[in-house]
Amino acid sequence: MKRRKFIALLGGAAAWPLAARAQQPAMPVIGFMNTLNSADASDLGLVAAFRQGLLETGFVEGQNVTVEYRWAQGQYDRFPELAAEFVRRQVAVIAATGGEPSPQSAKAATQTIPIVFTANGDPISEGLVASLRRPGGNVTGITIFGPAAVTKRVQLMHQLVPQATTIAYLMNPNHPSGEIEMSAAQTAARSLGKEMSVFRASNERELDTAFATMVQQQTDALVVASDPFYWSRRGELASLAARHRLPAIYYLPEFARAGGLMAYGNSLPDQYRLVGVYVGRILKGEKPGDLPVVQSTKFEFVINLKTAKALGLDVPLGLTAGADEVIE
Repeated sequence: MKRRKFIALLGGAAAWPLAARAQQPAMPVIGFMNTLNSADASDLGLVAAFRQGLLETGFVEGQNVTVEYRWAQGQYDRFPELAAEFVRRQVAVIAATGGEPSPQSAKAATQTIPIVFTANGDPISEGLVASLRRPGGNVTGITIFGPAAVTKRVQLMHQLVPQATTIAYLMNPNHPSGEIEMSAAQTAARSLGKEMSVFRASNERELDTAFATMVQQQTDALVVASDPFYWSRRGELASLAARHRLPAIYYLPEFARAGGLMAYGNSLPDQYRLVGVYVGRILKGEKPGDLPVVQSTKFEFVINLKTAKALGLDVPLGLTAGADEVIE
């Protein structure tokens, strides 16, 4: 009898670790959706920055949190289904990144799952939050105020080529916030006494046509709108601008590193780190409606002097002195 009791006790003890493991809660799942494709996001360091933000709040992917990634690959109409998939999956938090319409699609899909967004414009006027300090509801995030950045790009182009009278603005007509950014660029150009011609291109053929028309109209300079389609063709855009001897400014440093003349915009890695921090804080119990919308204030300005020399441009010392990176 004693021997049977002893064996039973041993059997119970052996089962304790299994029972304990069975009672442990499953790791929370984050749904991460973005306008780019995975390769471009990796090149920009966005996922690494997001993971860094999670790490700062005590979360390590694969150890105590799971992340499911979905990439729209520049196809904006995919976002409603991507968001709906995360809702069906009942993820703990949705990171709706890459700018519009990612946040709007997430908000339309759920009023209960917490959402952390990246937005290019004003989240209040776009209906994402009630206020920046107290967003309310299930949504908060980081905004880069795209219109302010494009205004600065126009001003930088004026500093480099003050004699330019006509500036071209190249935009993707399919971008949900494209008109807002374009309006800001036109306002900035008018304030400097410049004319601005708007060109729309969403595929290779339209890009070639746009540049040919710019040359035909004797355009003096070019401002390229922020858009994943243009990012994926940064090398091609730099080559087209060089071939047509057109000074151009872009929205991310990688454009200048790919041969473009200048680039000015928010630091995207810093933005995605902040998203990771907010997602981590929400996983720890904070409510998105109590977390103020953060305005990203870290910008990067890059000048490619090699390209400037090829275009026969003398870059003022004031511009190079203010640059974060100068490519010789």
